[in-house]
Amino acid sequence: MVNVWETVMDAMKSMTVQDKDQPLHVGEVMACWIYLSGLELAKVSVQAAINNTEDNELKAILEEDMKLGTSQRKRLHDFMIKEGITLPPAPEDMPISNPKSVPLGVKLTDDVIANELSLKIISLIINAASATCESIRTDVGLLFVQFQAEKLAFATRLKHLMRKRGWIKVPPFYVPPGSQ
Repeated sequence: MVNVWETVMDAMKSMTVQDKDQPLHVGEVMACWIYLSGLELAKVSVQAAINNTEDNELKAILEEDMKLGTSQRKRLHDFMIKEGITLPPAPEDMPISNPKSVPLGVKLTDDVIANELSLKIISLIINAASATCESIRTDVGLLFVQFQAEKLAFATRLKHLMRKRGWIKVPPFYVPPGSQ
């Protein structure tokens, strides 16, 4: 079966030859810097979450997010180095600990962990969408389209787990005035 995203990406990649020699504009640089900063902060939050949960399904999805974040950080890091962009500071990795040893006043619930992860994913998706729209260079736009697509696919799996466990936060339903 044809992978639509790969087809679109291949078609767009063929157009990147024409503008790779063009320097990045300040908006593209800022988008890279902010997205990488978000990935770096998300990494330590996810590490802390892994240290807090005993739920194997949640732990698996957190580990999947770590792999995706590592992949995106590497690609963006390499791109920024190649383009001469100063990297944002990155926090130190969290040490591995046993969830049973986390004190109750500090321990996060699985519900909080899942919803916090969801908010981080939403934030990165929005940042990637904005960066895509603001990019003039095709290679930069493609990089962020790819990041956004990956995060959207991951968010779908997270949402299914959150629904299954009753962790998803649903705003009140809207009932227009005068309706039944």
